[in-house]
Amino acid sequence: MSPFQIIFTPTSAAELARMPKELQLQILGEFRGLPQQVIGTELDDFGKLERGGRTLHRFRVGDYRVYFERHDLGVLVHRILSRNTLKDFFYRSGLKLEEDAALQENPKFWEMIAAAKSSK
Repeated sequence: MSPFQIIFTPTSAAELARMPKELQLQILGEFRGLPQQVIGTELDDFGKLERGGRTLHRFRVGDYRVYFERHDLGVLVHRILSRNTLKDFFYRSGLKLEEDAALQENPKFWEMIAAAKSSK
């Protein structure tokens, strides 16, 4: 069995690096049980966003949302967003739906996720 890896896109790594160290440790600590959940379940305990055959999962850490997907080596973290950032996103997008449903249907969210892979 190969080791489980948590891979950060350049954008998610930069988002994490901008946070205070205590918050970074709290968020990284939440990844402790993730390997067993990803390997052993269908991730039913996490929010789920689907579009075009692609599935992202979301979990909350305090006021932050971590968006990730399964990867051959473990998980790939795309974004780590503050709840306030998402509220602003919803406001600017005019969305009034539940968080996951709103994001799932919004093409700008998916563009933001795709941009995370190539950002420096």
